[in-house]
Amino acid sequence: MSDTAASTARTDGIDPADRAQVTTLARAARRASLTLAQLSRAEKDAALRAMADALDAATDTIVAANADDLQRGRDSGMPSGLLDRLRLDAPRVAAVAQATRDVAGLPDPVGEVVRGSTLANGLHIRQVRVPMGVVGMIYEARPNVTVDAAALALKSGNAVILRGGSAAASTNAALVAVLRAALAGQGLPEDAVALLDGGHGAVRALMTARGQVDLLIPRGGAGLIQSVVTESTVPVIETGVGNCHVYVDAAADLDRAAAIVLNSKTHRPSVCNAAESVLVHEAVVSAFLPRLLADLAGAGVVLHTDAVASAVAGDLGLTHEAATDADWDTEYLALEIAVRVVPDLDTALEHIRAHGSGHTEAIVTEDRGAARRFVAEVDAAAVMVNASTRFTDGGEFGFGAEIGISTQKLHARGPMALPELTTTKWVVEGDGQIRG
Repeated sequence: MSDTAASTARTDGIDPADRAQVTTLARAARRASLTLAQLSRAEKDAALRAMADALDAATDTIVAANADDLQRGRDSGMPSGLLDRLRLDAPRVAAVAQATRDVAGLPDPVGEVVRGSTLANGLHIRQVRVPMGVVGMIYEARPNVTVDAAALALKSGNAVILRGGSAAASTNAALVAVLRAALAGQGLPEDAVALLDGGHGAVRALMTARGQVDLLIPRGGAGLIQSVVTESTVPVIETGVGNCHVYVDAAADLDRAAAIVLNSKTHRPSVCNAAESVLVHEAVVSAFLPRLLADLAGAGVVLHTDAVASAVAGDLGLTHEAATDADWDTEYLALEIAVRVVPDLDTALEHIRAHGSGHTEAIVTEDRGAARRFVAEVDAAAVMVNASTRFTDGGEFGFGAEIGISTQKLHARGPMALPELTTTKWVVEGDGQIRG
């Protein structure tokens, strides 16, 4: 490290060793990115398939490493929902490998012409997609993100620096070792995928590596995301928490509504597209709410209920807790849900505007006018009509693996896949034109 860099590290509170590690990784990643940017689709797809095969072959090693992380998590009292996010068993490793193969089957965004024209002076201009360069990922105990990010970065021609949560340290180390070996086996630079070690100081060094890292993507809880957004000097695509709602309208098909709410909450409660609140129109309370609450309680869901829903739950003898103001803003990430009865669509929309996180919102209704209003007035990355919130996912949308779900409105919104990992470059070709 130069004297200037060391001085900067001391004055910004970052340990010089952390700054040096990030600088070393970023420089190696930059060199790797220059190679990746010139690869053909066939070369990238071959590398992705090699990575998938290597993951399958190393399943036992990966699962053993994950078992170490799970044990540490249990010993430290990690909640069951987070343990589920952390877990990689053989079927999940196979699914991650298959997702990597799915990315190989997707169109290559690099080189795509976004727009173009020939000017009156004969200049041919076109805007084409190009890789970002070096992408940093900061995420929590979701080891599948390690592979998804590496696969999407490779396909879009980017090198990636990964900083997973300490809870998944053993698993991430095993996964990255497999991926780097697979790249080397294809004659590609293994530094295209790198793992950042260290604590918060190393993370801060990554967040402030402006000019070395081109883009930073945080993925995790609200605290992590806000820390990255507020402290980073590297451009950030903000992913968001998922305080998602299902609104059951007066004109809902109640069988359909029950299935959608139950799936949205219980299919995988620890993920960001799981529903955290259900809003029920008062017109269907007697016909629907007893059934819904019984179904949720039967599935082991803890009920946080408003006054009307509490009365229904009490009549049924169901265990429930009175909802507090905080419940409407809580992303439970567990088998818990807040239930409110609303008098009309306007109140449902006001509730979502006040408490939603801009991730995914759903309406269940047979009234097309109500559906149109909901779609038009809800400000979220994804709006579902008569469908589970669980479908907000890059794989379900046909994008292959996703690198995150953006809740911001600039450049990328919703599930982020290959196009969102590119920027554009204007290419102008002439035959000697000069500007007069």
